[in-house]
Amino acid sequence: MKAEILSVKGEKKEKLDLPVQFSEIYHPNLIRRAFNANMSFTYQHHGTYPLAGLTGSVRLNKQRSVYKTTYGHHHNRAPRKILSRNGDRLNYVGAQAPFTRKGRTAMPPLVENVFEEKINTKERLFAIRSAIAATINKKLVEKRNHVIGKTDLPIIVEGAEKLAKTADVKKMIEKFGLNDELSRVKERKVRAGIGKMRGRKYKNEKKGPLIVVSKACPLLRASTAIQGVEAIPVNNLNVTMLAPGGVAGRLTIWTKESIEELSNKKLFLGGKK
Repeated sequence: MKAEILSVKGEKKEKLDLPVQFSEIYHPNLIRRAFNANMSFTYQHHGTYPLAGLTGSVRLNKQRSVYKTTYGHHHNRAPRKILSRNGDRLNYVGAQAPFTRKGRTAMPPLVENVFEEKINTKERLFAIRSAIAATINKKLVEKRNHVIGKTDLPIIVEGAEKLAKTADVKKMIEKFGLNDELSRVKERKVRAGIGKMRGRKYKNEKKGPLIVVSKACPLLRASTAIQGVEAIPVNNLNVTMLAPGGVAGRLTIWTKESIEELSNKKLFLGGKK
C-alpha cells in the first residue's frame, strides 16, 4: 500500500510504502477492551476507614429485663448511644446505624478493591495496530465527526518536525484542507453543575487531529496551543490517543520520519512478521 507525502505547504512530493501496521484487521471490540484497560489505571483509589462510625459505645439490647421503660414510649429499635441517665430514664441518641447522624456508611467502597483491568501484551499490541489501521479508513474517520472534506488519507508530511511556532503548525494543518476541522474543535459549552463557579466554566470535549512525530522535536511544543490538537512520539502511541473513548478512526497526521520509525523498528508488532 502506497501513500503520497505532502510538504508543509500541502504540495504533493513523492509516494511512500506504508508499514505493515496499517494493514491490520479492524477489531473494534478489542480496541474498546484495550481502552478500558488503559483508563482503569487512571482511577484514583479511595475507601473509608474500616471503623468509621463504629467507635461509639452503643447499646443494642432492647429487652424488657434491661430497659423496662423502653416499651410504651414510642421508641424505634435503632441502636442508641447513652448520653446520660437518671435511674431508668435514659437520655440517648441514635448512633452507629447508617441512617443515624455520624453513623457508619452503608456499603462503602473498600480499600481492598482492585480496579485495574489487565490485558495480554499481544492483545494490547493488536489493538494498537488495529487503531493505526483505522486512521486511514475514511468512513471510520468521518464517523467520528471529523471534517476532512476531500482530503486523502493517510496524511503524511515531510519537514514538519522542524516547525517551532504555533502559527506555522496551524498554517500547515489549514494547507491540508482541515480549516473546518479546526473550527469544529474550537466549540465549547458551559459545564453543567457547580463547577462553572469554580474556575472551570467551559468544557472542551472535542478531539481534533493527532500529530505523530518520530521523537522529541519542536513540533511537540508548538502544537500544544492549538485547541483540540495533540502531538505524540510514535513509540508512545496507545489506544487512548488513537481511539479516544474507545472509538477508532481519529484523524491523524503522520510525519515522514514517524512512518520510517514505525517501519524500521517494527513497533507494536510484538515479534509478528
